Amino acid sequence: MPSMSKLLTPKSELDSRLRKLQGLMASEGLDSIIVLQNADLFYFTGTIQSGCLYVPADGEPLYMVRRDARRAREESALKEIVPFSSMREVPGIISGYGLAEPKRIGMELDVLPVIFYERYRRVFPDATISDATPLIRKVRMIKSGYELELMREAAVQVDKVCRRAAEVIREGMTDLDLAAELEYTARLAGHLGHIRMRVFNGEMLFGHTFSGADGAVPAYTDTPLGGVGLSPSFGQGCGMTRIAPEQPIVVDFAGSWEGYLVDQTRVFALDGLPGYLQDGHRDMLAVQNLMTELALPGTPWGDVYDACLALASGQGHGDNFMGYRGSQVSFVGHGVGIEIDEYPFIARGFSDMPLETGMVFAFEPKLVFPGVGAVGIENTFHISGKGLEKLTFSREEITFL
Repeated sequence: MPSMSKLLTPKSELDSRLRKLQGLMASEGLDSIIVLQNADLFYFTGTIQSGCLYVPADGEPLYMVRRDARRAREESALKEIVPFSSMREVPGIISGYGLAEPKRIGMELDVLPVIFYERYRRVFPDATISDATPLIRKVRMIKSGYELELMREAAVQVDKVCRRAAEVIREGMTDLDLAAELEYTARLAGHLGHIRMRVFNGEMLFGHTFSGADGAVPAYTDTPLGGVGLSPSFGQGCGMTRIAPEQPIVVDFAGSWEGYLVDQTRVFALDGLPGYLQDGHRDMLAVQNLMTELALPGTPWGDVYDACLALASGQGHGDNFMGYRGSQVSFVGHGVGIEIDEYPFIARGFSDMPLETGMVFAFEPKLVFPGVGAVGIENTFHISGKGLEKLTFSREEITFL
């Protein structure tokens, strides 16, 4: 069992991130950005203590903390961390640090509750507020060496989960039994037990584990696989179906190490699978191989998606690729980092957004067969200066038990 000692984000890492953000702010004419969302707070401060990070266009950021300022000082390497109790105090605190009142403010309008937006609008009545999320996403999409090392640790963790699945899967156990075994393994290996998603109402625990026809049940999530879940209150993931021979068992699991994620899917089966499912799985490996040829710096995200969709359709999987007809998603890959849905999106319509060195994304070509289940693959990749690096590394072929 690894040590669970607290890892603090180095000051050099925070400084680099904030400088990049300030550079983008200058190009957009923003005087400041106010950061409130937990994932962004962690990225730019190294902690998620409740409050707001005020980033001026030039100079030191100011982290105003409602709860708990003492802990924020222990966990964050930022220089200026001050307590506050009301948004009304913000202009005075800013002025006290010699910062001019902002006229153009950026905020995370994709996730910010309207009531918070309105309160800040009253605090800065003469300022215009615009969406800073695209700038924040652009900074976060390029991973540093420090971040990559954390993601490699997450890949080791999810490989332990995969190997444990091969040890414990047995006929008659429920999908919940299997999920509990794998989640226990992940927790002992340092998993935080929570997967951050930026999308509104995006909720996820460790991932999805299901067998047979449950793997083909669509859910409210924007994912190719959903599952029935244990209750309509959280209608995704494992249910109480019992594992049986000759059915695909899907382990779609996100590793989590010190807040950083990787995403991996592997398929298992007891006593074989019908030939068309095995063929379909090999076809998805071929789609992944095509992606590895195309995912080069400068290639538009949408072009990779279009080519992979064309190959899957040419293989005869047009009605089953990334969901079955009527429930298909319009992506085949997504960025990962602190959140499971970061830039880039290997998806329809992103023809003006090129891949760049330093990006990390999960690629997940999958086939879904109603009443039968799902097969396919998912790995997490890093676009390095030397080519595409696969961060996840568990055995990719179907594991027959």
